Amino acid sequence: MRKRSMMLTSAGAGALMFLFAVPAVAAPTDETIVTFSVTAGSLDITAPPGPVDLGSAPPGGTLTGQLGVVSVSDTRGGATSDWTASAYGTNFTAGALEIPPTTISYWSGPATANTGGGTFTPSQLASANAVALNYFASPITVFAHSGGTGGSTASWNPTLIINIPITAQIGDYSGTVTHSVV
Repeated sequence: MRKRSMMLTSAGAGALMFLFAVPAVAAPTDETIVTFSVTAGSLDITAPPGPVDLGSAPPGGTLTGQLGVVSVSDTRGGATSDWTASAYGTNFTAGALEIPPTTISYWSGPATANTGGGTFTPSQLASANAVALNYFASPITVFAHSGGTGGSTASWNPTLIINIPITAQIGDYSGTVTHSVV
């Protein structure tokens, strides 16, 4: 009988070990390597398509009005994100009549919004800094960014001051202000 008791005891102990055995556990952490690439974007400028009507005035008069928001977006992602925005104008015409862009002054004003590191510099911060628009051959600098890395954005709402020549003839004049960035 003793032999039999031992067997039951051994069998009972085996059953207890089975009941209290700890299940297999997965490792508490595991890693997955993830990769991606940052690719070069672009340097872009946008301006209102117009037409922007600045009103009317007689010969020798002055008109002042905002052009609408101009924005630069630099997503080139380089070690530096320097850029310079410029503007120039065409002749403003009414049929065969012309008023040159040099009679129209431009001032950028301060940034209305910007993102990214570095320094954002409006070229004509106040109306006292307004400069005459030139032709395509000699654009004026209107805004710049220097320093910082990666990308940047800047927006401003420039003001045009139209000094109508005393010799101007009556008419509805139209011209183009072009913005560019490099």
